Amino acid sequence: MRKLIAAAAMAAIALTGTASADEAADYPDRPVMMMVSYGAGGATDFQARIVTMTAGNEDALGMPIAILNKPGAGGRVGWNWFATQVDADGYTLAAYNVPHFIAQSIKGGVEYTTDSFEPIANWGADPAVFVVATDSPFNSMADVVAYAKENPGKLTFSGAGLFVGHHIAALQIEKAAGVKMAYIPTKGGGAAAMKAVIAGDVLGGVNNLSDAFRAREAGNIKILGVADLERSDFLPDVPTMKEQGLDVDNASVNFRGIMVPKGTPQGIIDKLAETVPVMFANARVKSKMEAGGSAIRIMNRDEVIEMWAARDKTLKELLAGL
Repeated sequence: MRKLIAAAAMAAIALTGTASADEAADYPDRPVMMMVSYGAGGATDFQARIVTMTAGNEDALGMPIAILNKPGAGGRVGWNWFATQVDADGYTLAAYNVPHFIAQSIKGGVEYTTDSFEPIANWGADPAVFVVATDSPFNSMADVVAYAKENPGKLTFSGAGLFVGHHIAALQIEKAAGVKMAYIPTKGGGAAAMKAVIAGDVLGGVNNLSDAFRAREAGNIKILGVADLERSDFLPDVPTMKEQGLDVDNASVNFRGIMVPKGTPQGIIDKLAETVPVMFANARVKSKMEAGGSAIRIMNRDEVIEMWAARDKTLKELLAGL
């Protein structure tokens, strides 16, 4: 009887392997959807549409990728949905944001961890910046800190949610400056957070460099500091937080890429992992990303796996300290 059970199990494994191989050979045979956990118009949505625009080319997937926005709770709504309700068949992808989903899983209250997803490839790295409206009296981080010290808890500033890159940068700024400010997470992601600054609903905001670059080009904001180890090539005139005396590192830099749910057939993961980085490297994609102030940072699947693990370790230490 045991021999019969073992033979049946081996046959099932063989059939599964064949099915996965066949599925990968034909994949994709219909359009693919990619979920973005933030609203339309924000940096993740803006970039996701650019990096997937050549998906239908024969040298890419040969099928288009349609974007589905599921914003809410700093990304939690979309990633909870993706982790628990999506078929692991390769036809629903998701954009990931690190440190966002990793920090959220560390703090709890969500249904995902890094083990819930399989990374495919990374397309960019977007530092956090501190922004104010063009008519703001603040012209440096020293001005912001001085106001915060004179008015504890009264300096309102927006961000895309709790325990996203914006919030982590905000926590680091407060700790480094020894001040307490009023961080206000907005519904709708970075685009809504930026609108709050421009409209004067808040005194400032922490946002993505790429969003801020476009807003400054339109004459709507000033950018006072970058939360990274070096100045950005897109904003050579804007000093880092460290240059302005604030001990803020690159922990809040927003890595963006594509992932699939755990359980996706390995053949499909391998095909995506081979194809997607090439799609990101397309000359038209690079040109449009650069025009929007969005830095390309392509990493393959193995490199992303290492990055996720390193960020998980760093964020556990950082969030415990904050």
